[in-house]
Amino acid sequence: MKIRKYLPAIGVSYLLFFVLAFVTGLYSPLGVIVKFQFGISMGAAQLGTLANFLAYAFMGIPSGIMLKRYGYKLSALAAATIGIIGVGLLLFSGYFEWLWMYYLGAFVAGFSMCMLNTVINPLLNMIGGGGNRGNQLIQLGGAMNSLAATFGPFILGMLMGRSVRNLPEGTHPHFLISDANPVFFIIIGIFALAILVLLFANIPEPEHVSSNKKALDELLLRNDKHTCFNFRHFVLGAVAIFLYTGVEVGIANMTNVYLIHEVGVKPHIAGLIVSIYWFFMFVGRLAGGYLGSKFSSSDMLSFTSMATMILLMIVIFTPEKITIEIGRYSLGNIPVNVMFIVLTGLFTSVMWGNIFNMAVEGLGKYVPVASGFFMMMVCGGGVIPFLQGLLADFVGCRASFWLLFICIVYLLYYASAGYKNVNKNIPVD
Repeated sequence: MKIRKYLPAIGVSYLLFFVLAFVTGLYSPLGVIVKFQFGISMGAAQLGTLANFLAYAFMGIPSGIMLKRYGYKLSALAAATIGIIGVGLLLFSGYFEWLWMYYLGAFVAGFSMCMLNTVINPLLNMIGGGGNRGNQLIQLGGAMNSLAATFGPFILGMLMGRSVRNLPEGTHPHFLISDANPVFFIIIGIFALAILVLLFANIPEPEHVSSNKKALDELLLRNDKHTCFNFRHFVLGAVAIFLYTGVEVGIANMTNVYLIHEVGVKPHIAGLIVSIYWFFMFVGRLAGGYLGSKFSSSDMLSFTSMATMILLMIVIFTPEKITIEIGRYSLGNIPVNVMFIVLTGLFTSVMWGNIFNMAVEGLGKYVPVASGFFMMMVCGGGVIPFLQGLLADFVGCRASFWLLFICIVYLLYYASAGYKNVNKNIPVD
């Protein structure tokens, strides 16, 4: 397949990759905003993240059906349109100061994010003709994803900083969802541009099916007596993905809340620190791409799990009175344990690929169904941070990282024993 004639499709796919991560990353600083604006608990402040990721659980299978029935172009157009509606609800929730509308907007935007994930990855793989070239296009898209996650918290932190910059010393800050309006308008503009390009772009299409029922039958292999759920290592891997996404998002979300709510760091500094975490995720993925051919997935997951556990232990037990200093200059009252929080990004960054590779190993024809279910299990990125927020209400932000530590313990188990395929007697051809 000639890639040159599909350059507009590749470009808009990368643009959607960028906005996908950018929108998802907004719920970390937005959680801080709604906590202050509506005076809610830390658990309730994480409900936006929960709503966004729960949408994956509801939309995983329907997205696959839509892709099989209507193809890439219409599915991408629908995803971008729903994205505008979701971000629009977030925008209006600030104007009307309706918390329920904020949660609804996060949920609707989550529909769009799930649909985009379902469409973009196979589209880039098809344009690249599969194999190494297809994987290369997807990896470049993943890099755009990581860069967007790096910039999102920092930009919104800067916008939040405008609300407190001129406040008298000691005055309690008051953030508003409307502080994020410039970001919302930019995202809506990007979605509108994507729709315009998609309407005229030349996009390869898979063979369509004639009905929703037939699409569902093909997606779930209903005529087969076995499913991916008959494989123990896949089921355990699905649990691992659920917990991993919770760890990845939970670290960023709770770090933001911890710095602003408990430590008293200014929002733009907190946003910068969280951005550094996502940047380390970007660096880790680049390193993982190089090292992936030299080490097995189980070895990489074991090493990164142990490293993350050590860093989380340091975060929990290091006294907050020890602050970061560079020469004669101090970064204020930022505890040194924050440095170890952001370093976890180097190791959590490669976990998704390792878990996915081990979980689908030996599944054969069941891989498409397994991949769809994996997309549903991304909802852990909302559930775990929500539970961590509830825990933080009782024990504090720093102690709430014990929940993420327990999740990592499970990942270490999966890397050492749970990944082994003990169901090799099931035919997969």
